[in-house]
Amino acid sequence: MRTEQEMVKLILQVAKEDERIRAVYMNGSRANVNAPTDIFQDYDVVFVVTDVNSFVMDQNWINRFGELLMIQEPERNDKALGPDVDLSQNYGYLMLFSDGNRIDLHLQTKEFMLSTYQEDSLTISLLDKDGWLPEIPPATDKDYWITQPSEAEYFSCCNDFWWCIQNVAKGLWREELPYAKQMYELVIRPRLNQVVSWWIGMNHDYEISPGKMGKYFELYLPNEYWKMYRSTYTDGDYENTWDGVFITCELFRVLAKEVANHEAFHYVEKDGQNMMKYLTRVRALPKDAKDIF
Repeated sequence: MRTEQEMVKLILQVAKEDERIRAVYMNGSRANVNAPTDIFQDYDVVFVVTDVNSFVMDQNWINRFGELLMIQEPERNDKALGPDVDLSQNYGYLMLFSDGNRIDLHLQTKEFMLSTYQEDSLTISLLDKDGWLPEIPPATDKDYWITQPSEAEYFSCCNDFWWCIQNVAKGLWREELPYAKQMYELVIRPRLNQVVSWWIGMNHDYEISPGKMGKYFELYLPNEYWKMYRSTYTDGDYENTWDGVFITCELFRVLAKEVANHEAFHYVEKDGQNMMKYLTRVRALPKDAKDIF
């Protein structure tokens, strides 16, 4: 597998030898000094070019980067699905190579770059032939730090969690596994993850990133909480999923109360208490039940 030094050298060599490429910059995890480094990190690279279309019409230039295992062209896919997508300003090639390296390469016009360049604090200039790239501060993950919640945001998250958990319960009782699982993962888990993120944030003065989709939760949660969080992921067995739901509720309650204490918010205790009674009752209901209580 080619090293980071070899890959960056290759990327810059391609850019230097092609007159159409006038600038190169990088963002993503490789621009973040706080991100753990490993063999799966992508190279999120942008070529600022004089003519995007010329790269799209003849793609032989891609071969310079190595043997491809697979490629995806998001803008081409979007265009094929019907939306009015302008391929002449910004175009991406997501490339996985046979040695395991991956480059997410975007081609942008100068105009498009100027409209987006300063939006991401994790940006590093690698090459600028004509002084096109604006001056920016050193790369930092500040844009990805957990934001301190308002009391309204906190209340909405808690209220939504305890309200929507009933949908998971009825899905499990009905043995509608796809519905129950999707309510659990697509509605309940995001609320749990939000509280986990706030808990991590409050313990680091809200100057920390939990990583995309919470990928760094294990690094920042104490072992007891991490074991609980890990147990919220269950298989397709109904009883196991019920167990996971109750663990999810307990972890949410504990963390939400700690966040409330730290931020001087009001945690509505009775909502959680009432819904735990409801969940316990629904789980015990026979399949021929005529009423819930």
